[in-house]
Amino acid sequence: MTFEQLEAARKTLKLSDRASLKEIKERHRKMVKRYHPDSGEEDPEMIRRINEAYEVLRDYCIEYRFCFSHEEFYEQQPEERLREQFSQDPLWGG
Repeated sequence: MTFEQLEAARKTLKLSDRASLKEIKERHRKMVKRYHPDSGEEDPEMIRRINEAYEVLRDYCIEYRFCFSHEEFYEQQPEERLREQFSQDPLWGG
């Protein structure tokens, strides 16, 4: 897989630069449902492109190496950074 393929897949599913696996799955399901023959907007070619994009993104996520560093934790959980930063401050209940 190349970065260009990854970007094309992300754009096909209309995802932002950051998306969780749950968001990817939800977007895939929503888009397939939209272009399904029963929807009135039948587009077999678009469904094929959506499914291919989903496979690329899913494979990338499966092989992704997660970072469990302190910095990454706070990037993913910004409210915890605030809690740690201000927990001892009397104005915040410390």
